[in-house]
Amino acid sequence: MPRTKGGFVSRRRRKKILKLAKGYFGSKHTLYRTANQQVMKSLTYAYRDRKRRKRDFRKLWITRINAGARLNGLSYNKLMFGLKKAKIEINRKMLAELAVNDAKSFSVLCEKAKKAVSK
Repeated sequence: MPRTKGGFVSRRRRKKILKLAKGYFGSKHTLYRTANQQVMKSLTYAYRDRKRRKRDFRKLWITRINAGARLNGLSYNKLMFGLKKAKIEINRKMLAELAVNDAKSFSVLCEKAKKAVSK
């Protein structure tokens, strides 16, 4: 069987990896082998952290809502329960935005939640 020299294909594959490794520290952006290892690791992190970002933001929103609710004399779970009972459908992202930037309207929502819980 004749020998094949995969020059063009191999070079294209290596250049693709080295292009992805641009900006990495040390030999990780110049040597193919270390660059390839780091690119694989980085792509793994990127995939994992796209999922993780959703968790982190939800945690942040809940923390902000809880802080705002406690300023209005409620706990987070009582606030959410009261809003559900009062049939107020608002997501956590918007609630957190209100808690941080618009305290008056957030306190109005807290009052409605208190009334719904006390019924």
